[in-house]
Amino acid sequence: MSKFERETHVINGVKTVLYTAGHGEPVVFFHGAGTVDGFDFAEAWTNKYRVIAPYHPGFGESGDDPSYTHLNDYVMHYLELFDALKIDKVNLVGLSMGGQLAALFASQHSHRVKKLALICPAGLIDPQNPMIDVLAVPGEQLVPMLVSNFDVLKKKLPEKPDLDFIGERYRESATFARLFWEHPGDPKFMRYLHRLKMPTMIVWGDEDKLIPVQQTETWRKFVPNADIKVYKGAGHLVHLEKPEAVEAITNFLG
Repeated sequence: MSKFERETHVINGVKTVLYTAGHGEPVVFFHGAGTVDGFDFAEAWTNKYRVIAPYHPGFGESGDDPSYTHLNDYVMHYLELFDALKIDKVNLVGLSMGGQLAALFASQHSHRVKKLALICPAGLIDPQNPMIDVLAVPGEQLVPMLVSNFDVLKKKLPEKPDLDFIGERYRESATFARLFWEHPGDPKFMRYLHRLKMPTMIVWGDEDKLIPVQQTETWRKFVPNADIKVYKGAGHLVHLEKPEAVEAITNFLG
């Protein structure tokens, strides 16, 4: 992350680490349930925007709060972080779980979101096209499922994972389990998606092995005005495999 500078903030007692670069309107990126993909791809946005990429509590370099047991806790966390950063309105981009969080935030606080971009977002209860139970899949099997071309992700992984790397992955998995083990699907999330009146883009890889690309049609029913783009030959981390997906989001934000 050569362009990014590290900042640390304490929000309600929780150490929150974020990386930021660029100038202009703020673009905030919410990562997914893992952080191995990093934030490098977001450098493409720094020529036009102030990019802010925080680690959620319980993930990456941020601290944790065991009382955070629902995504609504993270919504409140980010409301307070944005207040601390003196940011009134943001362009919001979210990946997977972070996409669900971004959509939840935007449905509750639409006046604070200018534009919304979702990358293979989680959150829908779609019985015909269900998301896989990621908690039931061993980590060594789950990681290759994130992409269509594993070489794209392989260069971000250590050849021989040390105990620190393994510990970080375990910690993130435990945080995810705390959030979703007892309530993997929240029908109330879908109930209020109609409040996403801001310009919205959804991008997906047609070979997504975690969340079927067919869920785009379900999203279209809830957010009929969304601009949906599907990229062939890409998996769940479509933003890593297809630079044109990142470029499409850049153009959308502009």
